[in-house]
Amino acid sequence: MKISVSFTLWLLLGAASPSESTDYQQSFPQDIYIALREMTASLVQLKADVTTLQREFLQTQGTLMKPSLETTAVFHQQAAQLKTEVHILNQQLQVRQVAFSASLGAGAGPTTLGPLPTATTLIYKHVITNTGKAYNSNTGVFTAPVKGVYHFEWTIGAYGDGSHGSGAWLVKNTENVFMAYEYQKAGFMSSSKGATLLLEEGDVVSVHLVANNLVYDNVSHPNTFSGHLLFPI
Repeated sequence: MKISVSFTLWLLLGAASPSESTDYQQSFPQDIYIALREMTASLVQLKADVTTLQREFLQTQGTLMKPSLETTAVFHQQAAQLKTEVHILNQQLQVRQVAFSASLGAGAGPTTLGPLPTATTLIYKHVITNTGKAYNSNTGVFTAPVKGVYHFEWTIGAYGDGSHGSGAWLVKNTENVFMAYEYQKAGFMSSSKGATLLLEEGDVVSVHLVANNLVYDNVSHPNTFSGHLLFPI
């Protein structure tokens, strides 16, 4: 039993030693979808092997050759190692699933924000997707959970009154990246932009309303902020 279990685990975990796990993480493929499929398949296989090992161990206990205390200890140690690998793979899978999309309000009724004397962070309260929990609907700030390349899109809209425009900056940490801006004398106006950013773990991204500008929100959710991880680095 000891030899069988050890050999099975050697096949399963031969690439899971600390040094090789580090190499795997450093050489994580650029195609996130391929990587996610591989990790998901590994996770399913590891769970199945834990079940198989437990069944084999129980069958061995029922034979005339009762396993020694040493064999029992080895089994429990190796089974625990398998469960640890399952947990690590699951964490790696989750940290690479990052996507969110939100609008300013919940659509309870029409509201206008601005004009304000200084640039103001827009807080998008109506969140429809927040996989990975990287976007904070209380602050309007997205925090990168892992170093990688991310894509963001934002749309700004309001009713023109001839005196104020409607504009907002995408801000990385304290740096203004791109502005979406529109101005007209009357009627609804909107502007959309997108940007792809290289972010370090812990970098923050938000949308700031330009000083002395307006935004308008209603049940149509004309002001939105979205983003997702393209691939980790």
